Amino acid sequence: MSGARTDVRAVELANTAFYEAVEQGDFEAVADLWLDEQYGEVSCVHPGWPVLSGRGEVLRSYALIMANTEYIQFFLTDVKVSLAADTAVVTCTENILSGGPAEDGAELGPLVGQLVVATNLFRRTPEGWKVWSHHGSPVLAESGDDEDDGDAV
Repeated sequence: MSGARTDVRAVELANTAFYEAVEQGDFEAVADLWLDEQYGEVSCVHPGWPVLSGRGEVLRSYALIMANTEYIQFFLTDVKVSLAADTAVVTCTENILSGGPAEDGAELGPLVGQLVVATNLFRRTPEGWKVWSHHGSPVLAESGDDEDDGDAV
């Protein structure tokens, strides 16, 4: 049982490192956290984007996001880790605060909050746990308007 707890903790740390690398705009760290394709083809779905396949395409997307985001911070909630041999699934809610380029001499553009549910798939390698796939889906804000009483058609 101790080995499983150790693996869960190692996956949690790899998941946290992934988000911290994006927050810091550290492309090399992001690249290092993604699985080398000798272990399997990687894939990524950013909210609102099509499926990206292959390490090159996935890493280009992160370079693009980091180049166009002045500030981003992730507050992860509801983090759950599930293990099966050398594969781990992490589900979590990304509470994101981000800001774009500054306008009119300000230090930072307007901050925007976003809620995304994510599934991060990890594989164990000799170099540790690596991201195999990331899928983020936006959470639509509830309007509070009860026009639909839940009667499905």
